[in-house]
Amino acid sequence: MDSGHTAWILVASAMVLLMTPGLAFFYSGLVRGKNVVSTIMYSFAAMGVVSIVWVLWGYSLAFGPDQGHVIGNLLYFGFANVGQEAGPYSDLIPHNVFAIFQMMFAIITPALITGAIAERFKFSTYLVFLVLWLTFVYSPIAHWVWGGGWIGDMGALDFAGGTVVHINSGIAALAAAIMVGKRKGLGRDPMEPHNIPYVVLGAGLLWFGWFGFNAGSALAADGLAGNAFLVTNTAAAAAALTWMVLAWRVGGKPSAVAAASGAVAGLVAITPAAGFVGPLAAIAIGVGAGTFCFLGLRLRTKLGYDDALDVFAVHGIGGIWGALATGIFATVAINAGIELEGLVAGEFELFWKQIVAIAATMGYSFVVTVVILKVLDLTMGLRVSEAQEAEGLDMSQHGERGYSD
Repeated sequence: MDSGHTAWILVASAMVLLMTPGLAFFYSGLVRGKNVVSTIMYSFAAMGVVSIVWVLWGYSLAFGPDQGHVIGNLLYFGFANVGQEAGPYSDLIPHNVFAIFQMMFAIITPALITGAIAERFKFSTYLVFLVLWLTFVYSPIAHWVWGGGWIGDMGALDFAGGTVVHINSGIAALAAAIMVGKRKGLGRDPMEPHNIPYVVLGAGLLWFGWFGFNAGSALAADGLAGNAFLVTNTAAAAAALTWMVLAWRVGGKPSAVAAASGAVAGLVAITPAAGFVGPLAAIAIGVGAGTFCFLGLRLRTKLGYDDALDVFAVHGIGGIWGALATGIFATVAINAGIELEGLVAGEFELFWKQIVAIAATMGYSFVVTVVILKVLDLTMGLRVSEAQEAEGLDMSQHGERGYSD
């Protein structure tokens, strides 16, 4: 083990944790003022609930010794056998540092889903949803891809969470939006973002934290981490400019929300590819993310479902494009450790395996999320009452106002 590598992964872990408060700002700025505290609490609560579940059984299910290439066993329950020595996933850092780093990914993933159900979901139900979704959706998919499961064994690539985090949360958000139903007054009452500076601040914190997300996934302070850092920034910049220009052409003005949303879309799309592509491919991935996610947002308005903060358009579509782009641009020139290269290198096999990984993640996450939400709807209820929704979730759920005036 090496103290430099360990120090970098500890810093990267803290950066990834900061992404969740960043997400809280980003999402809370996009909702109405009467729901700002509620929206922040969705993310903040995830930091508490998921941390405990991860220590107790989440990490063990995701990264414990493999059972049938589907799930881990409970060898690491309560972080037993997760000590200060090198673990099974890296001989450069302590096992507990690796587990801490992965905890931060687990925290932000269900928090991403909340953008689809903002302004109408019961907080008490959400707390139970966090436990169930992390146990039955996130942990199995993390095991499939990174923990010795069948997707990783198949040879599909996901450097930092395109399938595990973004496609997973994006398709779960779509399922949740459909199950919960539309906000009252949608299409009739004004529902513009109430605090655009919050949106831009949140996007900035996400952009910063994403360097830990992607560069930290190298699990070492080395050149691969440097490449991941570079392409992460490059893709985010390209996507921010692309979305801003497209929104400018459609709406006549360069929107700050558009630029911030584009940056997040670019960060999403480069996540699975960050350790496998160079900066020119990152520009292409960023331009694609800005374009496809922008079009996905417009498709949502035509289809009519109420994904309040466009989680599927940004994380679902962005994650799908990023996973496909990995199958297009991955090259051994960037990562000599990969066995398959992408379409640009003249190989098709990796691209096909990326499609299989995408389809499996989408299908499993959607179905199990629907089942979880159906059970919760029958037992606890998913939505607040109409009166509580009209009052705003800040007062009806938390007894606090975001703004004293």
